[in-house]
Amino acid sequence: MATHINSEPTTAPNALAWSRLARALGPQDWIASGYLLAMSLAAITAADHPSRTRCIVQMSGLWLVCSGVTFLVRSRIWQQPVLAPLVYRLTLFGSIVTSYLFLDHFLPLVNPRVLDAELHALDLAVFGFEPAVLLDHYVTPFWTEWFSFFYFSYFYLSGAHIFPILLFTRDERLLCEFSLGMLLLYVIGQTLYLCVPGFGPLVALAGQFTHALPHGFWLDTVMTTVHSGGAQKDIFPSLHTATPTFLTLLSFRHRHRRPFRYTWPLVGFFAINIIIATMYLRWHWLIDVVAGVLLAIASLATSAWVTRHELARRKRDGLGNTWCELQLLKPRS
Repeated sequence: MATHINSEPTTAPNALAWSRLARALGPQDWIASGYLLAMSLAAITAADHPSRTRCIVQMSGLWLVCSGVTFLVRSRIWQQPVLAPLVYRLTLFGSIVTSYLFLDHFLPLVNPRVLDAELHALDLAVFGFEPAVLLDHYVTPFWTEWFSFFYFSYFYLSGAHIFPILLFTRDERLLCEFSLGMLLLYVIGQTLYLCVPGFGPLVALAGQFTHALPHGFWLDTVMTTVHSGGAQKDIFPSLHTATPTFLTLLSFRHRHRRPFRYTWPLVGFFAINIIIATMYLRWHWLIDVVAGVLLAIASLATSAWVTRHELARRKRDGLGNTWCELQLLKPRS
């Protein structure tokens, strides 16, 4: 007599487990994994190129690491109270930042076009001038070092916010607004690099500048950093504009609390100088800067709105901390 095996008892629990996993995922999980998957598919479907295999391995590797850590932590397979959430937070941010370091080969593979002429023409048509050309008349050793210092300070300014907030803040709303906003900033910005590639005025208008930028410690440091780790065709939008602007707006939004009540004017001062530096040092067109400001505003507004709804959803459904609580940092009772 044939024995009928009913698969429903195993299928239903599996479906329930996947449903719980999907509900446990936060918006940052979908954004990070979705972005890396899209970048992987872009490399896979790109035309044959000497760097194609390298780009596929790099982007798909990041996607596998990011998705794998997210799955282990969100499914609660890995529940270590300190290491699991720490690795989860650093992996999500680290994957997106690392993907930028791969763009020097990735951008020419996916979109070999250069749109500097179009961006310059747009500047002249909309604004009537090009800041990089105008600022050429004010090039001196002092101002070059001044703006080079602030341009390089972008990395310190970013790190001074990312690590303390990501690792030590106990305010879930602040953590979510900041982290989601920064992820949106980088994901959207780096995606737009694929659509609007260019080298900026330093290369496109090289023959129009009458004053060479004089060498100095900070300028040489900037040049070395850009040429060794930059994506080269990463101009639209200007993330050197978007990130400091976002940090200024976030700091001002939370100015009622420490340390932002003291730091927001300083962050704003740095942001203004960094933005001017992007054009003084001839990296960006004016339209790149405008796009960076708009991206910062949109990212903060979106992250604030999504955070409000996501925190309410997780509280209603008993889903726990959006960014996986670091239990070591819980306040003592």
